[in-house]
Amino acid sequence: MDSMKPEIKEEIYIQSYKHDSSLHRTWAKGYVVESDDEKVVLITDKTQVIEADGRRWITREPAVYILYYKEWFNVIAMMRKSGVYYYVNIATPIVVDEEAIKNIDYDLDLKVSPDYSYQILDEEEYKYHKKKMGYSEDLDEILHYALNKVIQKVEKKEAPFDEEVIQRYYQRYVLMKEDLY
Repeated sequence: MDSMKPEIKEEIYIQSYKHDSSLHRTWAKGYVVESDDEKVVLITDKTQVIEADGRRWITREPAVYILYYKEWFNVIAMMRKSGVYYYVNIATPIVVDEEAIKNIDYDLDLKVSPDYSYQILDEEEYKYHKKKMGYSEDLDEILHYALNKVIQKVEKKEAPFDEEVIQRYYQRYVLMKEDLY
């Protein structure tokens, strides 16, 4: 299926699935601040998130959410008083249709602090799901390659792991919000 391209200022629904096609998590809305052939950049701000088990919560702080059409990861940059914290999901490239932006989440995550120290998360969950859902060796290779690529970007402070870039995206949202209300 060909992906549609979201429009800037569009409000869009985000759906994340698991390898077995079960719904993993949804975000009620993200506001598009950039949309090109490589990525979609959204802002989530006090957005309702629904987990697969039905739990619901509201995001605490604004976040810049960067999703890629060809990369096997996405980045959530959370805007906190103490700096920008990054949360990286190793996931399929996105597909956009009339309903939502969609991807498959593969458990492996990277948490990055403002000082660029990082921690790999959910390795046990990944191993469990790999076995349970039958991830192929080729898929395992792709996912670990993506994780290593992200770590290299963090270590080099390459975009999107650049606070100035994240602040610029957020400022677009602030100006866009003023236009909307």
